[in-house]
Amino acid sequence: MCQQSCHSRLSMGRRTYPEGSQDVPLEARKKTATFIKGSNVMIALRQTIPDVRQSVNMKYVKLGYHYLIKHLMLFLLVCLLFLIFAEIGNLGSAREVMVQLWKHLQFNLLYVMLCSGATAFFIALYIMSRPNSIYILDFACFEPNPDRKCSYELLEYFARRAGVYSEENIAFQKKVFLRSGLGEETYLPPFAYHEPQVQPSMQQARIESEEVMFGVLDELFLKTGLTPKDVGILIVNCSCFTPTPSLTSMIVNRYKMRSNICSFNLSGMGCSASMIAIDLAKDMLRSHSNSYAIVLSTENITLNWYCGNKKSMLLSNCLFRVGGAAILLTNKRSERRRAKYELIHCVRTHRAPDDKSFQSVIQEEDEDGVVGVSLSKHLMEVAGDALKTNMTTLGPLVLPISEQLRFLLNLISRKVFHSARKPYIPDFKLAFDHFLLHAGGRGVLDELQKNLKLSDFLMEPSRTTLHRFGNTSSSCLWYELAYVEAKERVKKGDRLFQVGIGSGFKCNSVVWKALRTVKQPSRSPWLECIHKYPGNISTNITDTSSKNQLIYKTVEGKLFDCRKGRELSDDEVLSITKDDPTEEQKSNNLVLP
Repeated sequence: MCQQSCHSRLSMGRRTYPEGSQDVPLEARKKTATFIKGSNVMIALRQTIPDVRQSVNMKYVKLGYHYLIKHLMLFLLVCLLFLIFAEIGNLGSAREVMVQLWKHLQFNLLYVMLCSGATAFFIALYIMSRPNSIYILDFACFEPNPDRKCSYELLEYFARRAGVYSEENIAFQKKVFLRSGLGEETYLPPFAYHEPQVQPSMQQARIESEEVMFGVLDELFLKTGLTPKDVGILIVNCSCFTPTPSLTSMIVNRYKMRSNICSFNLSGMGCSASMIAIDLAKDMLRSHSNSYAIVLSTENITLNWYCGNKKSMLLSNCLFRVGGAAILLTNKRSERRRAKYELIHCVRTHRAPDDKSFQSVIQEEDEDGVVGVSLSKHLMEVAGDALKTNMTTLGPLVLPISEQLRFLLNLISRKVFHSARKPYIPDFKLAFDHFLLHAGGRGVLDELQKNLKLSDFLMEPSRTTLHRFGNTSSSCLWYELAYVEAKERVKKGDRLFQVGIGSGFKCNSVVWKALRTVKQPSRSPWLECIHKYPGNISTNITDTSSKNQLIYKTVEGKLFDCRKGRELSDDEVLSITKDDPTEEQKSNNLVLP
């Protein structure tokens, strides 16, 4: 009876195995401390000592170490103050100590005055030499007309309509587009939709630039409540379109800005130009007190549309899309209360001394004299090297002391003691809460994610921006920030890390600190589609042409057959629309306007 009672108590909550069973795991046999045999069963009692390596999550150990090192100075200061007060307590009561101190100082009045004056002088010097803080009041991103959306089928139609691409290069563009990470709601410039077909020209390029710049500035002035005459500094960056008068002059003329405005037009800076413009605005604001500055980042697609057959130049047609952003910055302390972000660091890296880096992205003519932007096959390698150099410079400024110590110890062990350890890569996720990386393409984002060891969640703003708006050059970083705001993920005190990479080869990064929790804006290019993301963003788009599907699209009121690459005649339109679609047409996903 006792044996059965003991047997029932021991078997509760434990796995039992029939006596003589061969199903008892080997691991369970090794950990068995005692075997109590009953009439039918054998009970395996496991060791009560847990496996520390399995029970302790090393992630939290690392996090605890990080917090300890981060607050080490505070901990030491508290200990020092405790020792000082303990020592004062040994001298007598607090009243007696203060009386003795006063008697000592009243006979050294000159000494007291000199010390007080020196202290006041150094405090004033520190306050005066400290640079003014730079704030972002708000920003706006351009959202083109919905009629400008470019689907996969429409892009194929435009390629065939141009009549300059070979079948091989049309297939190549289709392959690149399907693997690029772009969705089917990106935007093309007005000239692409013009009927009859027009060639890219200076006039068409001006139309595109005016539409983007004036549209986004109207949005910015509406959101901030400022007038154009309040702006003292204007910086516009556009790499491949430099008309005369300049883009800044076009803006000053349109909005009748004041005559003493400091205007700058940056060109040829590539996709990282927005961060360069922010750095320039920072320097200008620190030399012009109580001022407002506008940075406008955009790119012109019209004059950069490549109409040749060199594959390295055709990539830009598949990746770059229309977009623009305007950012309002200020150094006014009175504006801190309504500002969104404060500029913390700006680091610029230039890799032009290296020939491979310099030639990775270059504008040139092909064999037929057609101008285009050539993307080198070494682009991913060059981007990784530039990012590594930039992060090495930025690391000591932003990384917690715990990560810096681990990096230093790893470096010493490898260089001094010739250890076989791998180089330690600091965890930048401990320094930043949001990563906004240049959405240059799926390959670029994959390389950045690999180098920074980021999770899919941290890469979400970049990949969704690429999918929804495409590569809008330097302005894509602000579409990513708009996405994070639309998701209401920005909390007070968060640090945001923007990285722009572009021709030169350059890698520029900016660190912002959120001054308040940002709620979903009432005006944003993401408002109508934010509920769709992240969703299931497919990296590839189904190639419907492989199924011989008939796809029709409406362009400026006219019906086109994207497969045949031409406009439908009136008789063909009537034959399609006069009756309901047949079952065969339904099965082939016939799309009617």
